[in-house]
Amino acid sequence: MGSGQVTDWQGKHVTVAGLGVSGVPAAKVLHGLGAKVTVVNDGDDARAREQAAELEALGVTVRLGDGTGPDSGSAAGLPEGTELIVTAPGWRPDHPLFAAADAAGVPVWGDVELAWRLRKPGAADWLAVTGTNGKTTTVQMLASILEAAGLRTAAVGNIGVSLLDAVLGDEVYDVLAVELSSYQLHWAPSLRAHSAAVLNLAPDHLDWHGSMEAYAKDKGRIYEGNRVACVYNVADKATEDLVREADVEEGCRAVGFTLGTPGPSQLGVVEGLLVDRAFVENRQKNAQELAEVADVKPAAPHNIANALAAAALARAYGVPAAAVREGLRNFTPDAHRIAHVADVDGVAYVDDSKATNTHAAQASLAAYDSVVWIAGGLAKGATFDELVAGAAGRLRGAVLIGRDRALIREALARHAPEVPVVDLGRTDTGAMLQAVQEARRLARPGDTVLLAPACASMDMFANYNKRGDAFAQAVRELGA
Repeated sequence: MGSGQVTDWQGKHVTVAGLGVSGVPAAKVLHGLGAKVTVVNDGDDARAREQAAELEALGVTVRLGDGTGPDSGSAAGLPEGTELIVTAPGWRPDHPLFAAADAAGVPVWGDVELAWRLRKPGAADWLAVTGTNGKTTTVQMLASILEAAGLRTAAVGNIGVSLLDAVLGDEVYDVLAVELSSYQLHWAPSLRAHSAAVLNLAPDHLDWHGSMEAYAKDKGRIYEGNRVACVYNVADKATEDLVREADVEEGCRAVGFTLGTPGPSQLGVVEGLLVDRAFVENRQKNAQELAEVADVKPAAPHNIANALAAAALARAYGVPAAAVREGLRNFTPDAHRIAHVADVDGVAYVDDSKATNTHAAQASLAAYDSVVWIAGGLAKGATFDELVAGAAGRLRGAVLIGRDRALIREALARHAPEVPVVDLGRTDTGAMLQAVQEARRLARPGDTVLLAPACASMDMFANYNKRGDAFAQAVRELGA
């Protein structure tokens, strides 16, 4: 399909798989470039019909409820004449449409691949971040640091500005801080970042990828072709293994980050300071102070790791140490990420609704000494034994909500049988108020009531933001 200039697209038959936040912009962009665009979408709800009407008014063909199987008229043989599929990230690799594309020799790109191919000459470098947890925070920290260095930048990808807008819009950027999911990386074969980081690897989205090996392989794609630095987590050997397996440009370096004292070619922590032993002269002997741990908000261990990863990518891009400090000080975390809601009767109430998997919940639980834990929701194929066994000594009690709460209850019975557990059998949204009331009953002064569900939210709430809002509202009612 060539380099992606307008002349390449005129009259090309492109099928866009899925509407939603990435499919609609992709369809509009491709139509604007002169392609003949057909959108296929599995769903046929009110929102899909609204988006379809918007696209059809432009001249895009949309087929709703079309793409689920051989009888759909789409998946078996592809829309007639299809030369390329551009897919929304959520469509699984085993979807019949992609099997048909493979059989017909039709390439499949994701929205990230499309954006990469449509970059203009002299376009901004990409500093890319993936990992099971911490991606959004790290990318936002990175953008704050780059801004502090006077660079024109934006946080893009899964957050902030859409990638297509960033590469095609009138705004001129020096460098982009890019958050990439494993889904997006799976469909982005030609992406080549300036530098990239894999923050951590833990089982997640295995229903989509099929196996941990496939999930890790997709995460590792972010390192392919890196020019300056592949940033990995010293505490997570799997991330370093991905660096070793990557085919990078000559001279590209492996740079580790650690919460301990850094060795050469690492960033780490020494006596309350974030220090750099990777991007300094004579790194065998020298270290550069970047910031204080107190400059990181909140200063929970996993968030310090995020800050070090962001700093490593910024330093790979040549950012001075002073800008790292200023950028971290300027950064304000998003809502629902270890957000302190209130203190009631000597008990702290903390909203980490963003902890939608076991790895995130593990990091959250590790930040507090005595916790009444509110957990549960959609497990997405996860198991909870390792999480519960590691946190057992910190648990004052647990309150379980959501569809898959039994999985957590059983892990608690195996690994923390002495911890009192309240199992709420309801999954309506009002269950959160009851959960907070039960947590209050279990808590003692000095404890933390922590919403760190280790599960997705969609069984009870529209998203993790709504779940966190419900928690915060329930806490406010306690204190009223």
